Amino acid sequence: MTDASETEGPTDRRLLDPSELGTKEYWDSAYTRELHNHEEDADDEGTIWFSESNAEDAILDQLSRFEEEGLLIRTASTETNKSNAQSAASRFLDLGTGNGHLLFTLREEDDDDGNSWRGEMVGIDYSSTSIELARRIAEQKQLPDITFERWDLLEDEAGDWLQTGFHVVLDKGTFDAISLMPHAGGVRHPCDKYREKVTQLIKPGCFLFITSCNWTKQELLSWLAPEGGELGYLAEAKYPTFTFGGQTGQTIVTLVLRREQRITS
Repeated sequence: MTDASETEGPTDRRLLDPSELGTKEYWDSAYTRELHNHEEDADDEGTIWFSESNAEDAILDQLSRFEEEGLLIRTASTETNKSNAQSAASRFLDLGTGNGHLLFTLREEDDDDGNSWRGEMVGIDYSSTSIELARRIAEQKQLPDITFERWDLLEDEAGDWLQTGFHVVLDKGTFDAISLMPHAGGVRHPCDKYREKVTQLIKPGCFLFITSCNWTKQELLSWLAPEGGELGYLAEAKYPTFTFGGQTGQTIVTLVLRREQRITS
């Protein structure tokens, strides 16, 4: 008899064929090569995933809209609120951080008032060579206040860096890679395990920004925001669209999911 936890969600979900991009060996090798290239040329920081689609610009634009709506805080306030507590800048976690480029962009890109995102930032990756690369680039950029930790989302317990969770969890391709992992039938799919693990990283009422080139909006929602789950759809970042054969689409999707605030008795 199969345990219910092994067959979560709709049974007609599309599954991707396993690929080497879903293996740790592939990413260790890739970041070992990028680390070597960076040692040879300090200006070579490695691959910026989804750069051809300007994904980071779309993510930053969506973050700015949330700041304007009062959902996120870019810089710590020097003023006190009604409860006499200081408003802290929003905390960010980057899943599968790679070379750390997305966090560096958040820290370095200023808004119209000259302010960048100043909250605590943590980048995690299960590849130790990825973390070494990100740390070296951070040192070169003189950004010591960004923390990089080796951590396996699916297998490890979170460290002290989790604290009470993050206001924003960023995923730019990590769910895509997990969906390409080898998977034996009759056991829980890694994508279902991802949903459970990633939800625990998000502060209640706060956000997961997930970017994918493998899944459509509806497929992502099927995996990550099923009925009765803690994550729900909130927004979608804007990308250029194309029309082919009478159908309109785009090559990439970035969704914002929000963890609901559940009241426990």
